[in-house]
Amino acid sequence: MSTVGISFGSATSGTGFDVATTVSSIMAVERTPETAWATRTTTLQAQDTVLSTLGTEASALSSALATLTSFDGVFSQKTGATSDTAAVVLTNVTSSAEVESHTLTVQTLAQTSKDRSNTIVSGTTLSGTLKLTVGSGTQQSVFLDSGSTVKQIASRINSASVGVTASVITDSSGSRLTLTSGTSGAGGEVTIDSSGVTDSTGTALSFTEVQPGVDAAYTLDGASLTSSSNTISTALTGVTFQLVGLTSTSGSSSSTDNATTLQIAADTSSVSTALSTFVSAYNTLAKALTAQEGKDSSGNAEPMFGSPVVQQLQSGLAAALSFVNGTYSTATGATQPVSLATLGITAGTDGTLTLDTSALSSALSSRLSDITTFFQTTGYFGQNFATTLNNLGSTGAGALGLAISNNTTEESTLADNKTALEARLSVYQTNLTTELTTANEILQAIPSTLKGITALFDAITGNTSS
Repeated sequence: MSTVGISFGSATSGTGFDVATTVSSIMAVERTPETAWATRTTTLQAQDTVLSTLGTEASALSSALATLTSFDGVFSQKTGATSDTAAVVLTNVTSSAEVESHTLTVQTLAQTSKDRSNTIVSGTTLSGTLKLTVGSGTQQSVFLDSGSTVKQIASRINSASVGVTASVITDSSGSRLTLTSGTSGAGGEVTIDSSGVTDSTGTALSFTEVQPGVDAAYTLDGASLTSSSNTISTALTGVTFQLVGLTSTSGSSSSTDNATTLQIAADTSSVSTALSTFVSAYNTLAKALTAQEGKDSSGNAEPMFGSPVVQQLQSGLAAALSFVNGTYSTATGATQPVSLATLGITAGTDGTLTLDTSALSSALSSRLSDITTFFQTTGYFGQNFATTLNNLGSTGAGALGLAISNNTTEESTLADNKTALEARLSVYQTNLTTELTTANEILQAIPSTLKGITALFDAITGNTSS
């Protein structure tokens, strides 16, 4: 440790020394260990930033992999199409749907019951009680105020919540009240009793059915079915389709004229997208690890340069990538091991992955079952890679998690060391200031003390001193 000298000139000059500057210099020497601690803390904090980033990227890779290894992930997703979208439109296919083909014909589309009143001359008002029944439901009464206009009647019906929607059509001859059932199909047929309603001229209000309530009739895989709605969600598990037009020309429920095909298949497009996301996430992490092996733009070594944690992650990921198991049969009947190369995914010399989308598409169309096993079966690639990421990640006992924890512990220790040293130095500085102030006062008093001694000597000896 370096030392601090005190400069006060001649001992008898009486000038003393600068106590504050001297104390400051001594305390700077005493705080020398803090410089090393601060440097180490800065290094650790820089590493923390990198470790946090690597943890985030490892987590993103883990999430990308999870969509492939999860049993309700992309491999379970289904898609579908119809051969005649003018007749049938697929609106939803869930993972519970079975991969298969169906034949469907549509003989009748569902219709909703609709009635229209006679023309009500402009300026005419109505009054009385309108009675409405939807299907086999209970008859509902709508009471009309005396002198109600057609628009007021429509509003009263709509606010009464009787299962019927009212609207008004108006032209130069007057207005017509249209009633539409709130229930489609034959079960929503509306029965109207308007005998108790008359207009201001005494004319009774009457209605004519313009569209009966009709169920949809269709044939699915040879089975004759009906539906009150054109939206069918219960006929096939996990499949919802919309009937939009007729396919049968004969009108027979058994007819297959112009039949449309519903094809339910595995959603390989989503699998392809998920694999592309996995490759992208892996490359992001791989590049971040490689970057820590070099220097920054200022020529300084990266925070994790030479760190065994970086080496552990790189070697762990490389080993997981090369994991090969399971086999698939080729077109010639031979068997080959399943690996990432099977999917068109290869590793470059820089540690990143490349995805051949053409090879992937071919593999998914011909070996989907083998690839699903490759990712989802215990002991195979997907589950093994997930375990590797868990062992390397920033949670629990993962390599990144332990590194962050170790850094945190060391940073806490360094902070505690500084706190303890500062507490000791605070007392030391107070005592040192007191001691040096006393010494300085003594030094400054030397000339007057010497003068007093000389005067005393002269008085005793009778000599005159200079």
